[in-house]
Amino acid sequence: MQVFITGGSGYIGRATVQALIRHGIEVTALARSEHSARTLTDLGATPVAGALTDTGVLREAAGRADGVIHLGVDYAEGTADVDRAAAEAMQEGAGSGPYVHTGGAWVYGDTDGVVDENAPQSPPRITAWRLENEKRVLARATTGERPVVVMPGLVHGHSGGLTQAYFVEPGRAAGAVPCIGDGSNHWALVHVDDLAELYVLALNAPAGSVYAGVGGQNLPLADITRALSHAAGCPGRIEPLTLEEAERRMGPIAEAFALDQQLTGARARRELGWTPTRLDALADLAQV
Repeated sequence: MQVFITGGSGYIGRATVQALIRHGIEVTALARSEHSARTLTDLGATPVAGALTDTGVLREAAGRADGVIHLGVDYAEGTADVDRAAAEAMQEGAGSGPYVHTGGAWVYGDTDGVVDENAPQSPPRITAWRLENEKRVLARATTGERPVVVMPGLVHGHSGGLTQAYFVEPGRAAGAVPCIGDGSNHWALVHVDDLAELYVLALNAPAGSVYAGVGGQNLPLADITRALSHAAGCPGRIEPLTLEEAERRMGPIAEAFALDQQLTGARARRELGWTPTRLDALADLAQV
């Protein structure tokens, strides 16, 4: 089997490429720079030169593959339009083959306890654009295509991801890790390696399926930031911020970090046999 992937040189993408190859799957991957191409080659994938705006390249690469995983995001102006056009091109190329699209658990907003994929959606501003795109992707299940959407929670592991960029590195520089509010809100966490395995399994999921990519650990932000303070080299030193202060410092993503979210990944476990194994998030987050 051969799979074409976008975003393969990124944080989640690297783990997913490695998971695909471990499962004996040949990988071709979009590379928008020579650096990305070298990273992909080192991982064992075959680079395909192009960007998410190169819809012809995407359509052709998807058509040559047996399945597609779309992880890439272009955060330049017009993110929603670029993502929508890229998804349409790859779905056209994939035809009746599996197409796995990346959403995000943040679209569920505050969850009021533990919820699953059927929960109402109330996204923060930074991810509101995803709703219409995911609806369009899934609608193609009615035409004989095989779209699937994976909705990752807050991804951690290998000292990378958003926690590193927005909490550990600023905490290391300032001598204290930021915490938005009183820290009582929860984050739905997933280890990057477990999430990568879910992407592989999703290639065989029923058309139109949606899976919350969460490992079952819904932890308070206060506990998370204490763990991150160890990774930042300032154990126990936390800087409380109001949401307004956090938005000034972090930008609009602060609203997403302030969400109180608890989700279950039971559907993926039940339907796909997904079995997350990295289940000590606090210990992982505390690692330097």
